Amino acid sequence: MSYIHTDIFTHQIAKVPGNLCGDVIGYRHDEDATTLILADGLGAGVKANIAAEMCVSRFLSLIGHGASLREAFAAMVKTMNSAWGRDEAFSVFSVARILNNGNTTVLSYDSPAPILVTNNYAKVLSDRVYTLENAVICENFGKLNEGEGLLIMSDGITQAGIGNGLKNGWGSDGIAKYLNKRNVLESIDGEMFAIDIYKQAKSYWGKSQGDDCSVLLAKNRKGITVNILSGPPVSKNDDNQMVSDFLNAKGIKVICGGTTAILAARELKKTLESEKIAGNNIAPPSYKIDGINLVTEGIVTLNQVYNLMDEESEAFEEDSPVFELLEMLNMADRVNIFQGRSSNPAGANIVYRQQGILPRKKILQLIKDKLIEQGKLVVCYEY
Repeated sequence: MSYIHTDIFTHQIAKVPGNLCGDVIGYRHDEDATTLILADGLGAGVKANIAAEMCVSRFLSLIGHGASLREAFAAMVKTMNSAWGRDEAFSVFSVARILNNGNTTVLSYDSPAPILVTNNYAKVLSDRVYTLENAVICENFGKLNEGEGLLIMSDGITQAGIGNGLKNGWGSDGIAKYLNKRNVLESIDGEMFAIDIYKQAKSYWGKSQGDDCSVLLAKNRKGITVNILSGPPVSKNDDNQMVSDFLNAKGIKVICGGTTAILAARELKKTLESEKIAGNNIAPPSYKIDGINLVTEGIVTLNQVYNLMDEESEAFEEDSPVFELLEMLNMADRVNIFQGRSSNPAGANIVYRQQGILPRKKILQLIKDKLIEQGKLVVCYEY
């Protein structure tokens, strides 16, 4: 099955221009799903922002340490119930989990109802209401196919218009009707979509915006996956398994390392050819294996890639395996790293250290950290 990627688009404006927004948005991608949270801190300004930030940080920390969506949500509800009515940080919030197959769950604690946005229509998701820790919880289920999105808002959006012509505010139903009247187009521009929702809410508030406003759109699309094979396994008995796993993974295929390339060519029963790079004395050598998109030298290539990851792609040269790999990583949504953990004596050579070239294990970890910082999903398989 192809990887389905969830893009996140947001737009936030504080109640008072120049102040911190009391709404905070957070998310994380993992191998199985994308998890989202929008927290709305009590009040406005610094106090509200701190409360919402604490809520988001703790929720995502619980998810990161293995808690399920419901476990993390229940823990936050319990915390907020105990904080209510006291001089403690308090937030209301909505959380969502979008699985890679599109199945989506939204749990809301005193927050506006979410909206499903497809290529043809928008509709408010139906609530299942129940109590948890004496709080009223709304639970929603839906399915996000490719090109469809989930819209979550703070009450600064849904309450727009109260006291200014809309008795109960704009509301989730009103937003869905607004989108349907505008004939939601086949291609949803996520960034402009979020801005448009805010601008319409602002028009209902009039001159005085009544609350912090936040819009979050999570949109599914077919993701781009890059698979990197680098380093031989600790045991030669795992050679075939590692190459087989790499070959069976969907997406672009890259092999980094001369020894790894020899191993892969042997297991694939294909010829390994050397390629000459004209006019470039800095780029490391590259190779060719039929059916593999890119085959490069290992340690030097990976070090050069890492050193250039923050550079603009306009400066990249065409005839270089380093720049070719950089382009692939830039366009990737998901990067699978198939890493052999066998030590490479050459990597410990004093010449490499003298040039500041890090060994495979260290440089792959740095590349992984940088990719995660860029918002990409990185999955590692070790052998």
